Amino acid sequence: MARLLVIDDNDALRAEVAAGLRKAGHVVVPTASGREAVRLFRADPADAVITELVVPDQDGIETLVTLRREFPGVPVIAMSGASRHASLYLKLARRLGAERTLVKPFSVGELVQIVREVLATHTGSMQPELESSPS
Repeated sequence: MARLLVIDDNDALRAEVAAGLRKAGHVVVPTASGREAVRLFRADPADAVITELVVPDQDGIETLVTLRREFPGVPVIAMSGASRHASLYLKLARRLGAERTLVKPFSVGELVQIVREVLATHTGSMQPELESSPS
């Protein structure tokens, strides 16, 4: 079970994503604001962040940059589709460190699978190396 921060200003989509991720066994902290998300993350870091790139008060790109600077190891999944420039935003997000990107609309099942893959990769890379004992 992972703690996930979900950022999207679309109330219905945010609720649907949160419900699907909870059903998959995760703890979900939903918010509509990038600025609020960073505040929440600083107070209680999540295992991964899922962010829409076009949100008010602090867009997902700025949120991604802030999280990468302050918490370089946190995996971020970026999503977009609300604009005709969605593919450009998603490419930029990848360049800035988003582990995965999603074009809206997508199924909650697809997101759950991507979260599973990202967390497995992230957890695997965070395991300490075992030192071999001298013979």
